[in-house]
Amino acid sequence: MEFKGKKALVFGAGISGIGAAALLHKEGARVILYDGNASLDREAVRTALKKKGEGVSENTEIIAGDYPEALTATLDVAVLSPGIPTDIPVVRAFYKAGLPVIGEIELAYLCSPGAVYAITGTNGKTTSTTLLGEIMKAAFPKVDVVGNIGNPYTEAVLARTGKDETITVAEISSFQLETTDTFHARAAAITNITEDHLNRHHTMEEYIRVKERICENQTKEDLCVLNYEDPVLREFADHCPGRVCFFSSLRSLPEGICLEDGDIVINHAGEKRKVIATKDLQILGLHNYENVMTAVAMADFAGVDMEVIRKVLAAFPGVEHRISFVAEIDGVRYYNDSKGTNPDAAIKGIQAMNRPTLLIGGGYDKESSYEEWINCFDGKVKYFVLIGQTKEKIADAARRCGMAEEKIILLDNLEEAVAFCKKNAVSGDAVLLSPACASWGQFKNYEERGEYFKRYVLE
Repeated sequence: MEFKGKKALVFGAGISGIGAAALLHKEGARVILYDGNASLDREAVRTALKKKGEGVSENTEIIAGDYPEALTATLDVAVLSPGIPTDIPVVRAFYKAGLPVIGEIELAYLCSPGAVYAITGTNGKTTSTTLLGEIMKAAFPKVDVVGNIGNPYTEAVLARTGKDETITVAEISSFQLETTDTFHARAAAITNITEDHLNRHHTMEEYIRVKERICENQTKEDLCVLNYEDPVLREFADHCPGRVCFFSSLRSLPEGICLEDGDIVINHAGEKRKVIATKDLQILGLHNYENVMTAVAMADFAGVDMEVIRKVLAAFPGVEHRISFVAEIDGVRYYNDSKGTNPDAAIKGIQAMNRPTLLIGGGYDKESSYEEWINCFDGKVKYFVLIGQTKEKIADAARRCGMAEEKIILLDNLEEAVAFCKKNAVSGDAVLLSPACASWGQFKNYEERGEYFKRYVLE
């Protein structure tokens, strides 16, 4: 799709929308930036646009509040930010009018050559993407790590000079996959699929369908890395258009990458190659070994030398806000797992604890169920401290799972939760922030929530 001379609407004035508007301007489009928030700070948006290049702010029209329906007939394309659902009336009207509707990922892909290595999944995608990015940077001269990881793909493309062959390593969410079209990953991975974002996708069937779109345009010349222990992905392998490479942390695979006697190994065509011993990794836990396998499979496919891969793996410290150690105070160890934004991720958090634990949970309601998480506590949780929109819902689930009432503590905010834990923890305990919920409502994102947790702990 060519954008030069086209009239393009960017829906959403956040960081993704501003990046999309700037890239469209660079490509020669006439840009309208629309946001449904009638109280949008237009001057702040103008300031952000000015930082993206000469003429971006002056040549971008900004509309806020009610959408002017007559505008649709004058448009050539609409670009949705990831936070904009595709089933709201305004967007449904775009489709009905036959207007091409794409997302930020598709836009950036169309404007940038070079191979793309893309990772999605309910959990593990940020660690896998970060690790793959570090490996690729050690092996290739031009690598961008983009997407849901916090660096918009459009921003990276905007910063490139000319039409170079930069390798793109992308973390892609289900929200972003809803609006791809021609997006083609040279190698793709789906780490796992468990219940999440049902407030957006409504059914598990739709959530699964959207996740699997990451492979939609692949051929047998491309690679698709899948978790053998996920029954949904094992079934998907039968009709995946790419060449499948399975990984497993629970069994040896005759073909694929797996854990054998404490070593991560690649088995292919009767040949075994040792990648690394898990004792030589800084990151711990089966879920992290799976993240390593995902990154290794994709880097190996890209032709990265195994010695380069091993060197990066051994030095990799993990990802901020994912079961990361904050401090030890009076013999109590504090851990920040703010990135545990759904029950499956939070299960990994509590399973990593080897001490009696005061667990802080709760947040924005994504219509998840919490019983499976609570049933994994295995007697470790001394106090279950709940905050946010979901606190009553999670407390009810805890009662149904047989948790004693005196262990369930309902508080108003994170600062109160940390203060309660400080007062009631004793030497030898752990305090773990692992919410099983999104941060919205009390915080901008999980990163901000994690930073506040660290601040409260250190204060």
